[in-house]
Amino acid sequence: MRKLVIGCLGHASRKFRSFRSRGFNFSPVSDRPVHSFVCSTPEESHSIMGTILRALTLLTLSCLAEAKQKDFYSFKVVNSRGRLVSLEKYRGSVSLVVNVASECGYTDEHYKDLQQLQKDFGPFHFNVLAFPCNQFGQQEPGSDKEIDSFVRRVYGVSFPIFSKIAVVGIGANNAYKYLVEASRKEPTWNFWKYLIDTDGKVVDAWGPDVSVKEIRPRIADMVRKLIIKRKEEL
Repeated sequence: MRKLVIGCLGHASRKFRSFRSRGFNFSPVSDRPVHSFVCSTPEESHSIMGTILRALTLLTLSCLAEAKQKDFYSFKVVNSRGRLVSLEKYRGSVSLVVNVASECGYTDEHYKDLQQLQKDFGPFHFNVLAFPCNQFGQQEPGSDKEIDSFVRRVYGVSFPIFSKIAVVGIGANNAYKYLVEASRKEPTWNFWKYLIDTDGKVVDAWGPDVSVKEIRPRIADMVRKLIIKRKEEL
């Protein structure tokens, strides 16, 4: 979109220079509140103004699109089966986003507690959203299929598992770039936990040294308030 806007503005600029080189006169209009120029012919003036207006319209649409993108649920990701999934399906519920690993010292405790959260509060009001990542200690080396099979067999996981991604660095997934930008907290190891509200905004984030049990009361309170709100809306 931005390239298109820049292209339109560039086209207007080239037209302006072309008209001047061909002898058309542009004179300032001093009796207007905004400094402007008038072409020597109405047709040339309309041509430039039309191009500029189109560029400004595209720029406005671009800004609106970017503003709309500024929440977690507006992104699309790939699940463990290779299918593109819109996170919009989780809008209106609470989510705990976690970068998981199968061979980490935190794996056993976290997976057990995360599954308990999902069992107690999910899936209509709350979901754990797990994103495998191999960036920290190379502790998630398996394929998406292997990871999915392992956690469902060993821990009975019922929450969504997505495709393995990068969560930090140049190649970081866009959804995680948003999480880091919004929370100002970047994952430094496996099992960082980002709490997301019903509107897709980051509420808080914790590293792996903060257990799931410690943040459970916070999640329970958000889910309780959501249930009450939904009942009131009936």
